[in-house]
Amino acid sequence: MSLDKEYLKEQRSLAWRDELRKSMPAKERTSRERVSMPEQEPLVRNKNNEEVNLGLTEQMAIEEARRCLDCVDPTCISGCPVSINIPSFIKHIEKSDFLGAAKVLKETSALPAVCGRVCPQEIQCEKACFYTVKLNKTPVAIGHLERFAADFEQKSGSVSVPEIAPNNGFNVAVIGAGPAGLSAAGDLAKYGCNVTVFEALHEIGGVLKYGIPEFRLPNSVVDVEINSLKKMGVKFFTNFVVGSTASIQDLREEGFDAFFVSSGAGLPNFMGIPGENYSGIMSSNEYLTRVNLMNAAQSDYDTPVFLGKHVAVIGGGNTAMDSVRTAKRLGAEKAMIVYRRTIEEMPARVEEIYHAQAEDIEFFCLTNPIEYKADETGHVSSMTVQKMELGEPDASGRRRPVPMPNSEYEIPVDLVIVSVGVSPNPLVPKSLPELVMSKWGTIEVDKETMQAHNVPDVFAGGDIVRGGATVILAMGDGRKAAAGIMKYLKSKHTK
Repeated sequence: MSLDKEYLKEQRSLAWRDELRKSMPAKERTSRERVSMPEQEPLVRNKNNEEVNLGLTEQMAIEEARRCLDCVDPTCISGCPVSINIPSFIKHIEKSDFLGAAKVLKETSALPAVCGRVCPQEIQCEKACFYTVKLNKTPVAIGHLERFAADFEQKSGSVSVPEIAPNNGFNVAVIGAGPAGLSAAGDLAKYGCNVTVFEALHEIGGVLKYGIPEFRLPNSVVDVEINSLKKMGVKFFTNFVVGSTASIQDLREEGFDAFFVSSGAGLPNFMGIPGENYSGIMSSNEYLTRVNLMNAAQSDYDTPVFLGKHVAVIGGGNTAMDSVRTAKRLGAEKAMIVYRRTIEEMPARVEEIYHAQAEDIEFFCLTNPIEYKADETGHVSSMTVQKMELGEPDASGRRRPVPMPNSEYEIPVDLVIVSVGVSPNPLVPKSLPELVMSKWGTIEVDKETMQAHNVPDVFAGGDIVRGGATVILAMGDGRKAAAGIMKYLKSKHTK
């Protein structure tokens, strides 16, 4: 697009923005109450797998968009890891241009319908909203509006495809089809690269498919986003394990000029306590993958997952909440969270904790398992837990849980799901011994370009760099890496 067209576009934008400002004084905007997301009734939804949040109506979206003050310095943009032009897409909604809003989102985000559902806006863009920072009021519901615009486009049948630059001849391999890989693939395609994504599993989407349940993120929503990438020219190969099916050197010899490693953190952590190897104890990764991706909740499946009537999930993150709410939907009479700190220290989103509480999930806080016991068949039957109290802050800034003497007691369980963190997938790093690795098994990269140390044609991002992190942070890494890859390829080409 020429500079003149960009200038005219901006002037038109300013014209309707000024009209909207005149039509509604700031005082009226700030006096409006934030919209509430419609949702299924808690004791109805905890028995089905339908999406909990139902989405905003058109009128609700317009009313919420009118709250946006269109700040001169929109700090909400700097709070977004993928730098969405938030005021612009919201103003499109305000004037009922919903498809225009979706196009603005797609300028920087490959997965707007996903991010509108699972991104923790409350600690990012909404935390940076003028309402929060300056007025000490409830921020604009940026996440709800993002979901509305993306969903409207998906349902309209007029799904837009971002503008693609002319083909530049560069061939880039993306290893892993999770949020970081998909984000990088989208930007690289826009730059004009030939992009091929290699995915180890049989489904594209990574954690979006295997880790997040349908009641929070329907697979159909993810599939529409993936189809948009396919329309942009991105190629996908599933059941392809880089480091096993083929090495990076093999792919170099096939003509790939650069690589983005986004293979995630799929190696589950356990606590190492007595009895942890009994039947009926598994990681959240295994549990959610089998249920979400492998139909293991169905009794006629070849290797069905044990459903459990008294289910304990150990941990307090989003994955723990997903696991315990899944167990409830699969018929658990008692589904409980066991967490060693208080509810205030839980890393899960406040919305997910609230939803879990409303769905009849029990919370055992300041409680930590120290041993599992089994029945005569070797299947877990109970867990011994110990009460905790909070001491001094640890390295994370949260107060360290300290065991209380003589506070042990037993809780009957027949299924335990351990959700205490994950470690990076080691397969790709093992195939490239020259990579510089951290003591946690993550790939060391330049934080600006995401370029790996010692291996100039390899870039990395997402959980393989961060450990366990959020979808949107992984996507931010993907965007940085795409820009870094282009800089590297252009520099190499001009030498």
